[in-house]
Amino acid sequence: MHPELFSIGSLTIHSYGFMIMLGAIAGYAYMSLNAKKELGIALDKIQSLAIYIIVAAFVGGKLLFYLEKPSYYFNPPSNMLVNFRTGFVFYGSLLFAIPVAVWYFRKEKWPIWPVLDRLAIAGTIIHAFGRMGCFLAGCCYGLPTDKPWGVAFTEESSQAQPLHEHLHPTQLYSAGMICSIMVVLLMFKRHKRFEGQLIFVYLILYAAGRGIIEIFRGDLRRGFIIEGVLSHSQLISLVLITITLSAYFYFRKKPPKG
Repeated sequence: MHPELFSIGSLTIHSYGFMIMLGAIAGYAYMSLNAKKELGIALDKIQSLAIYIIVAAFVGGKLLFYLEKPSYYFNPPSNMLVNFRTGFVFYGSLLFAIPVAVWYFRKEKWPIWPVLDRLAIAGTIIHAFGRMGCFLAGCCYGLPTDKPWGVAFTEESSQAQPLHEHLHPTQLYSAGMICSIMVVLLMFKRHKRFEGQLIFVYLILYAAGRGIIEIFRGDLRRGFIIEGVLSHSQLISLVLITITLSAYFYFRKKPPKG
């Protein structure tokens, strides 16, 4: 739609980065208010946590993106700097951010599962903004469609391909799914049966939804395990659902401590 919001001299404000920034501010605000009110965690500690998570998410998102096409990005390594500001894989960010967050929780002696539950909700806020940024930038686009809700990207700087042809708005599908998950988590938060339930529900619902939305994706650079049948993200979704469902039912019978 609008990959570049505006320019001030030689400085260009890109819509994707701007939306990520808004999401980070909103997610931080939610986490700060809830962690202080419900868990008694100081705001300066949440600031430090946010920095660690942002760095881990950036590194993980870029690394998994590079691993989707290693023959190009590592040969030569300078290719990793091509379009460095774009090209992230959410699962990479997630798989790096959670262990780093748990490490920080242990370092600060915080209750791990209650904080992870609140972090899950904050994560949906940030991610929803991020997917709107994807829509504006044209990345993570869908396959061509004749459905009335198809969207045509027309700006030459858009990453969507092909231009001027109606595509499935998979970015909006994802944003809608993530917002729905956020509503479910807020409902569960009122009546959850054990600490850690929210993070498990989040991972299961997201992985299931992501696996379905992948069917409508048209950006081939995300890579396939089985060409045209099973993408990298779908495989990760299947593994994540299997592991998380097992953990969910185990902890429902034997709630985690701390």
